[in-house]
Amino acid sequence: MSETRHIDKRVSGPRLIAIVGPFQSGKTTLLECILARAGALSRQGSVRDGSSVGDSSAEARAHAASVEGNIASVDYLGDRYTFIDMPGSIEFAHEARNVLPLCDAAIVVCEADERKLPALRLILRELEDLGVPRILFLNKIDQAALRIRETLAMLQPASRTPLLLRQIPLWQNGIVTGFIDLALERAFVYREHAPSEVVDVPAGEMPREKEARYTMLEKLADYDDSLMEELIADIEPPRDQIFDDLTRDLRDGIVAPVLIGSAEAGHGVTRLLKALRHESPGIAKVRERLGIANEGPALAHVVKTIHTAHGGKLSFARVLRGAFADGAVVKNARGEDRISGLSRLMGLAGSKQSKIEEGDCAAFGRLDHVATGDTFGDAKNGVAAPAAALVPPPQPTHAIALAVKDRKDEVRLAAALAKLNDEDPSLIFVQDQQAGELRLFGQGEMHLRVALERLAARFGVTVETRKPGVGYRETIRHAVSVRGRHKKQSGGHGQFGDVALDVGPLPRGDGFAFNETVHGGAVPRNYFGAIEEGCKDALETGPLGFPVVDVAVTLTDGSYHTVDSSDMAFRTAARLGVSEALAKADPVLLEPILNVEITAPSEDLSRITAIVSGRRGQILGYDGRPGWEGWDVLNALIPEAEMDGLIVELRSATAGVGFFTQKFDHLAEIVGKTADAIVAHHNGAKAPAH
Repeated sequence: MSETRHIDKRVSGPRLIAIVGPFQSGKTTLLECILARAGALSRQGSVRDGSSVGDSSAEARAHAASVEGNIASVDYLGDRYTFIDMPGSIEFAHEARNVLPLCDAAIVVCEADERKLPALRLILRELEDLGVPRILFLNKIDQAALRIRETLAMLQPASRTPLLLRQIPLWQNGIVTGFIDLALERAFVYREHAPSEVVDVPAGEMPREKEARYTMLEKLADYDDSLMEELIADIEPPRDQIFDDLTRDLRDGIVAPVLIGSAEAGHGVTRLLKALRHESPGIAKVRERLGIANEGPALAHVVKTIHTAHGGKLSFARVLRGAFADGAVVKNARGEDRISGLSRLMGLAGSKQSKIEEGDCAAFGRLDHVATGDTFGDAKNGVAAPAAALVPPPQPTHAIALAVKDRKDEVRLAAALAKLNDEDPSLIFVQDQQAGELRLFGQGEMHLRVALERLAARFGVTVETRKPGVGYRETIRHAVSVRGRHKKQSGGHGQFGDVALDVGPLPRGDGFAFNETVHGGAVPRNYFGAIEEGCKDALETGPLGFPVVDVAVTLTDGSYHTVDSSDMAFRTAARLGVSEALAKADPVLLEPILNVEITAPSEDLSRITAIVSGRRGQILGYDGRPGWEGWDVLNALIPEAEMDGLIVELRSATAGVGFFTQKFDHLAEIVGKTADAIVAHHNGAKAPAH
């Protein structure tokens, strides 16, 4: 219990609100309804028929699901709101991680579906850790099979903070026809796609309303001594005091209020908007969370980057302090840019602005030195150093190898991938020189599929894809002595190099070592460097067809010619000698083994162990996830060759919430038919066509 705390009244100024929730919980439909209710749309569109403001990209329409944050700014009762509807799939969760720290509050769209509780818990945990106030909107109330108390009891384990029921449904013949607002003590009867009608609380509902209201007040009294005293004395607290408590507890993250409704039918949305208007905090609270002073030069933070076909690069940012005008010069440690256009967004459409005030959000045109996660400031009045991303991108979990169908598209592909990475920092592309392939890394199969669709649709680059190659290596088991000799005479100066070499294995992980024990000047010292390089040349591809590791070479003897010897001749001689030695020294194939850490709900652990075992994995152990009751972390060693598609199988077994991290652990010998098949496939793939 705490003392009564002062609460500021309704905050004015622009607000940034995130709409989050599990996959297919109705977030985009809720955004559409909010825009219609606020008067920004003459008619509410539909996700089903592809007429919504959200999910307006070709990729989202094709998959009938959000694949990126959808932005819409709207005025409601004199206040400006920017809503960002976030994807529900964990493969696109990184979109929300860039936005949430800058939000005043979040609407968490959920439903009475036990299968979605793991995903709901992940979302609520992130909001709790960030300190973002949150309102749960219990959607699809008209389809609910459970009573409201049962639903609340089912949802509570997903939240570390108490869920505070603000409304209870009105039932008639088994159908939800409206709700009772427990703070206002008023009943609201639903009207299709219109604000609900206010009516008196039906007499038959009074006992139920009184009981639910008292439960709400008891939870509020846990944080307000005077309210607790009033309840003990059976004194009816003033309505203003109740709303002060509701506002304070939401802003402080003490409770998570629960409102009910149906986004598709437009039920409960007006009360949701009014709760945001009266109770959500403003930009000052965001600055406090981020440790930014209230006074100082203008400051903005980029939450999303968009590359458009005609408008170029847009940096969608929130103004944390001060104001920015079109044409102003902004700066951070990366460089200086002049703002080339300001616009508020409504899906894919934008409305031009001459100035953006504190707390508001806008797309800033052509800020070439600014990336997602950066802070920038007014160049005239001070420079803001770029902030590192508030939440760094997650480690990739899926990869594909890319190749352009037309070689002339290679430059265009590199430029297009750079833009995709600019928009989505969790997309990573790497040119693997050893394997000779370009790899694209992401958060899952769908994540990469959408990236490829964007490559084709927006940048006109089509690619062929395949599984990435595995980083096989080879080594030797025995030591051998060889002589490498290179002699060539073709008129004039010839080529002569002669070396005696001892070639043997090193302990695993030691790489390559070169030594010399030459006596009497048999090989001049100035050729030692060339001989070492020749040894390395031979290790690039061993007798099995793979790079060779963990080998020591000692130069023991040799001979030279005063005229015909050269660096190139000795380099060639060393390469020939080592290549011969490797073939004689019992070469063996090595495969990379990864240390994989899998995090998932405890109830799914048996399925995960079966998945790991089915991929030739060795389970090292498991333990509870620190601070996460009901979750486990499993450690295993899994061959790199068995990692493809692991994230797909893992998510299928964990209702979409399992994930893993990985790192190289060691190289292990692989022999027998398995090794023979790998070598045959590799060398067959490299063989020229006849």
